[in-house]
Amino acid sequence: MTPEFAVQIIRQALMMALWLSAPLLIIGFIAGVLISLLQIVTSIQDSAFSAVPRLAAFLVGLMFLMPWMLKKLTAYTITIIGDVGRYAH
Repeated sequence: MTPEFAVQIIRQALMMALWLSAPLLIIGFIAGVLISLLQIVTSIQDSAFSAVPRLAAFLVGLMFLMPWMLKKLTAYTITIIGDVGRYAH
C-alpha cells in the first residue's frame, strides 16, 4: 500500500464522518440560535431552558436522519470491505 493510497482511504473516512455529522451539527446550530434568540427576547437565563430544546432537536433530527445515515455508512463499509484485496498489496 502506497502512502498516497493510505491518505486516500483516510480522506474518504474523514469525508464520510463529515457528511454523516453535518446534518446533526446544522440542526444543533439552528436550534441553538433560535433558543438564544428566544432567551434574549424573553430574558430567561435558565440553563435547562437552553439544553432541553437542543437535545430534543438532536433527538428528532437523529430519528429522521438515521435511515439515511445507516444507508450511507453501510454503502461505505461495503465499499471498504470489497476493496480489501487492493489494500493487502
